Amino acid sequence: MSPTRMASEHRWIYIGAIVLLVAMLVVGLLTYTQQHATNESYRKAQQLSDELVAAGYRAVPDQDQIAKTLGTGGGAVCENPAGALQNALWKVNLANGAAGPGQRPVVADARTVEAEAIVLNVYCPDKLEDFRHKLDDLDTAKTVNT
Repeated sequence: MSPTRMASEHRWIYIGAIVLLVAMLVVGLLTYTQQHATNESYRKAQQLSDELVAAGYRAVPDQDQIAKTLGTGGGAVCENPAGALQNALWKVNLANGAAGPGQRPVVADARTVEAEAIVLNVYCPDKLEDFRHKLDDLDTAKTVNT
């Protein structure tokens, strides 16, 4: 057998090895990217937990739950926090809990609405200023004894 004939017979082995190496490289890059995103989400979840505790909130969600819900970008919280729809939903949620004609707005506790500002500060600080302007329009007071 000549060297060229042997090389041509084993060409599929070489091609298979190259394809396998490229596939392993792609899987490695995807795994690294996913792990990096996971680490970033847990870092932000830790930061949010620390800031909530520092602000005096005692019932802070589990960090796994925060990381899975908000991820690295804040999820739905950061989509449009100062928009008209979000503002309307907020005001509905700050009602007395009744439905239909019995539903009335209430004076919300200032600490309740401040929690979202803390979340925005951690996950999307660029949207915090617009949100603060919306907070100024709300009628809040210290209504819950802590």
